[in-house]
Amino acid sequence: MIKAIIIDDEPLARAVVKEYLASYTQITLLQECGDGFEGLKAIQQHQPDLLFLDVQMPKINGFEMLELVEHLPSVIFTTAFEEHAIRAFEVNAVDYLLKPFSKERFDKALQKWIGTSESVRNLATAQVIAVAGTSPLQSNRIVVKLNGKIKIIPVQDVYYLEAADDYVKVVTEEGAFLKNKTMSFFEQLLDMAQFARVHRSYILNVNQVTRIEPYEKENHLAILKSGAKIPVSKTGYPKLKAALGL
Repeated sequence: MIKAIIIDDEPLARAVVKEYLASYTQITLLQECGDGFEGLKAIQQHQPDLLFLDVQMPKINGFEMLELVEHLPSVIFTTAFEEHAIRAFEVNAVDYLLKPFSKERFDKALQKWIGTSESVRNLATAQVIAVAGTSPLQSNRIVVKLNGKIKIIPVQDVYYLEAADDYVKVVTEEGAFLKNKTMSFFEQLLDMAQFARVHRSYILNVNQVTRIEPYEKENHLAILKSGAKIPVSKTGYPKLKAALGL
């Protein structure tokens, strides 16, 4: 038996998918969810094989939700926004359905999934996880999990980012939060007019810099409003100066 979950904030869209699924006796619809918070809980509880996932949703969008899932099932995106659909296709999601879609188009997507081997599905899942967070939808905020709860951090609230083994530490006034991403990921995602990669292990918000001090040979320290002292490497110094307009 194939276990499926629908995650979409539009009741009519959920109803259409549910109606189309009715002809597939081998698929059990476990739950319908109206937002990413509810969807994340449902995935953790039911461990489905397949998601029908909308992209543009309130609270957190579909890509942000995927970032927080530990064991991601296969995904068929359902979206009214073509640019998101194309992106989903490019990241090797099983398929995407551009709203409004017909039963024929739905059947084509589902038959593609049914006919795909588990190894190919797993590869597609890994690729979705790897690049979902680079969506332009997420360039203005960072979504993290804290004690099982979801926290949304506006990027302007970030003081700096610090490499921490397999994670990145996101430091704000409220404290530090771990995100299972790389420094390179954030360097590509964030606006480098506001942030600068000043060191192999640090990206800082240039709006937080109060002064720059010399430190050991050709290195420097960036002193932030919070009092934090961030090392600035020889190669990072020109990037920081450029970002500050110096």
